[in-house]
Amino acid sequence: MKKFIDLSIAIENNIPSDPPEMIPQINYVDHDLGAKQMTVFFPGIDTEKDLPNGKGWAMELINLSSHSGTHLDAPWHYSPTMNKGEKAATIDEIPLEWCMGDGVKLDFRNFEDGYLVTAKDMEEAFEKIGYELKAGDIVLVNTGADKYWGTPQYLIKGCGMGREATLWLCEKGVHVVGTDAWSWDRPLPIIAKDFNENRDSSVIWEGHFAGIEHGYCHIEKLTNLEQLPSYGFTVSCFPIKIKDASAGWIRAVAIVEE
Repeated sequence: MKKFIDLSIAIENNIPSDPPEMIPQINYVDHDLGAKQMTVFFPGIDTEKDLPNGKGWAMELINLSSHSGTHLDAPWHYSPTMNKGEKAATIDEIPLEWCMGDGVKLDFRNFEDGYLVTAKDMEEAFEKIGYELKAGDIVLVNTGADKYWGTPQYLIKGCGMGREATLWLCEKGVHVVGTDAWSWDRPLPIIAKDFNENRDSSVIWEGHFAGIEHGYCHIEKLTNLEQLPSYGFTVSCFPIKIKDASAGWIRAVAIVEE
């Protein structure tokens, strides 16, 4: 028997869990307005008489970023190049076989907000759950940030993956990783604070920029990771095919055999 666990948040109107310029705007066309629209396609209809209960279609007009909601980032998001010189892959170029595989969940909820996860942390986490990572595994990180979804605090919650932790995964053949936080990296305000204090540019977006050295994808804004076992499940995360885009929306789902 298969159990399906939804790992995706919903795209919602005016929700304050993104920077202002990225907040989705949804214009809902209800069945009454839809009835009026149908008169354009069917001239001369009497909406009250010719449509069921006088109601027409419903639809939505949406203005959003390709990074709204639960989404998969392509290497193009991080840099024009990957693998030390190749053209970086856009979301429509991501191999489909990358987007479904054995899942592994790491519980990093013990780390404080803004903590930088290292390669040593990764190694210890796999030792703790007794799992040997293999090529093609999809690694999901539970930071606990998703519990703040729908609030401005979401933007500053969760630990983040550093360059060395990201490359540690990539070098073991992992192509797709994911987090329930807003970013695979540490929260941007925390990175900015560190940079302003130390002027060390290596802290800027280091988990993302690791993709310049080794092309990989990551999922952001996951949820319900606490419902997953440490391993023994399948992850499906196929992105919407947007030509030449840096990311695509996904309906991330975990499939657990019971």
